[in-house]
Amino acid sequence: MIDLYTWATPNGRKVSIALEELELPYRVLPVNIAADEQFDPGFLSFSPNNKIPAIRDQDTQRTLFESGAILLYLVDKTGKLDGGDRWQMLEWLMLQMASVGPVFGQTHHFHRFNPGKAPYAEQRFVSETHRLYGVLNARLGETEYLAGAYSVADIAIFPWVARWPWHSINWEDYPHLARWFELLAGREAVQRGYNVPASEQRILLPGQDVDS
Repeated sequence: MIDLYTWATPNGRKVSIALEELELPYRVLPVNIAADEQFDPGFLSFSPNNKIPAIRDQDTQRTLFESGAILLYLVDKTGKLDGGDRWQMLEWLMLQMASVGPVFGQTHHFHRFNPGKAPYAEQRFVSETHRLYGVLNARLGETEYLAGAYSVADIAIFPWVARWPWHSINWEDYPHLARWFELLAGREAVQRGYNVPASEQRILLPGQDVDS
């Protein structure tokens, strides 16, 4: 049994989707970041950067914070979702950790929640988000999944792309990424993991009306 401390964010969803795909038993322990529960001393004792997700593996009593580290731990624990080429998987997983997550997160902050307050920052991060969409689209024009076979690299990037309505993108510019996104969105494990903890947010597919 794995205890999963999480909330309905892209980083949280990475781990719940992986757990669903791996069919590992887990218990959800919601950490409401809107209520500052991530600052609870008990949570900070094993997640010192006051961020979700974090896990406790009841089999080993190992605790882990940082979603990338957790995903790699689950790969090693099960021997699955490494894409068949570990180094290729690590390349694309590190792209998510170093670029997709931080850049998309700043786009959300400036472009989605604070439009017009910092025009330079807003333009910079939206432009970089579009550049990263292009990187992903080019790769997925060469292969079905980012690491060749389905892996935690796909799982890590999917929840960030799922917030595409916040990115002011034109899906016609990214047909290979759209194909990949729809492929993952159709997986039952992805759908289950996306709604952990229970969430009313749905996965909006390319071309769907944001307000529908």
